[in-house]
Amino acid sequence: MPGSEPVLDLLGTGPGRAAGFIERHGLWDDVRYAAAAQAQRIIDERGIELVRLSFPDQHGLLRGKTLTREAFFSALRGGTTAPSTLVVKDTACKTIYSVFEAGGSIGIEQMEGAGDLLLIPDPTTFRVLPWAPRTAWALCDIHFPDGRPVPFSTRRLLADQVQGLAARGYELVVGLEVEFHVFRVSDDALSHGDVGQPGTPPAVAPVSRGYQLLLEDQIDPLDEIVQALRDGLVSLGLPLLSIEHEFGPSQLELTFAPQSALKAADDMVLCRSAVKQICRRLGYHATFMCRPNFPDLASSGWHLHQSLRALDGGENAFMAPVGSAERLSPLAQSYLAGLLEHARGATVFSTPTINGYKRYRPMSLAPDRIVWGEDNKGAMIRVVGGPGDRATRLENRSGEPAANPYLYIASQLVCGLDGVDRGLVPAAPTAQPYGADAPRLPASLMEALDAFAADPVFAERLGQWFVDYVIALKRFEVDRYLAAVTDWEQREYFQIF
Repeated sequence: MPGSEPVLDLLGTGPGRAAGFIERHGLWDDVRYAAAAQAQRIIDERGIELVRLSFPDQHGLLRGKTLTREAFFSALRGGTTAPSTLVVKDTACKTIYSVFEAGGSIGIEQMEGAGDLLLIPDPTTFRVLPWAPRTAWALCDIHFPDGRPVPFSTRRLLADQVQGLAARGYELVVGLEVEFHVFRVSDDALSHGDVGQPGTPPAVAPVSRGYQLLLEDQIDPLDEIVQALRDGLVSLGLPLLSIEHEFGPSQLELTFAPQSALKAADDMVLCRSAVKQICRRLGYHATFMCRPNFPDLASSGWHLHQSLRALDGGENAFMAPVGSAERLSPLAQSYLAGLLEHARGATVFSTPTINGYKRYRPMSLAPDRIVWGEDNKGAMIRVVGGPGDRATRLENRSGEPAANPYLYIASQLVCGLDGVDRGLVPAAPTAQPYGADAPRLPASLMEALDAFAADPVFAERLGQWFVDYVIALKRFEVDRYLAAVTDWEQREYFQIF
């Protein structure tokens, strides 16, 4: 129930009014009721006419509806509907289950017949979009019409893992370091041949030349993009630290201040969407695809910095005491060992696309095997900091920027805490990350799926049904890929045979 009568009256849930869906099912706490009232005041004060309600789907993509202000006020009581098939689609928007069979062929009655689920706004995420006139935005959670949360919600999955960690007395602190490419759109015209599942990508041209890491003269010509991204991301309240010219041509990197796990994941999905929209309005195409198919481009990665912080006192639980012979606390060492132990299966979450595995190359500043190192950027896990350093953390360098942030971050807790619970001890660090005698990271999404299915920790901590769902989703994508004839095959075989 909301905490004060003025807020109740503002949302139309006061005395004499029937309780809405949100109140009836107890979906909000006092903080959210207060945030909803504040959102309505902002809408009135700033003349907002449209509100985009979005939820992060199974791929970490934002899907939803644009509501009028009046419809948004109604959604603050009862949510808004969306097709349930949205949670069973692959990246080409193809539905992977036979939803017109019993249980939607997935054993859930509410999935039958492609009926609706409800998008329930989280008003604490409400923001005014600086690039879209008179438009605001809010993130949503998804529920069935009977009030139950939709089990495929990856945002809820991460929230559950975070809640379990809190019961241990810790919170996960996450820092984002994300690379992406920006290209100038060279041909904006669309023809009927460009539509499909998926449609053809835009025709683009590079915006910079050559490999020039952090060269100031290389980023100055991109100032239009840099300024627009800075203004947009900061206006959204994202804790942006830097915008950098990365190693490859047309490649940029964003870094953000560390924050709590769920907030970092929310910011990541908003950041990707904001970057793409801001760039598109300026005539550019931004992509978080790992390795676009253009000559001489560098792959993009997503480096996930993480540490555990004690809820009681706020101390960094990964920090070794001053004078320690070890760079990490015993807790951090076991957490690290868990990340290494389950790395092959966890790549399904850190690198969920077929394209992302083309990044795992030796001598590339991306890992190709399961090792850790002390401030070593060729290792899968880079240890940063040391005894007495409050910024001590683990940097997982295996991820791609297209990863679903809720699943990527949740997988770190699943693997790391298993290492803690079992008291695992990591092998010695390596100074030769590309020459170490160590297990390799999967060479393909198919190989990663096999490792994921064979590792029981994911079923134990996420549920067998969720493991089966992820496998079905990604194998559907893999099967489409294997059935397609690639440019490589055409070049290799068409003439010679």
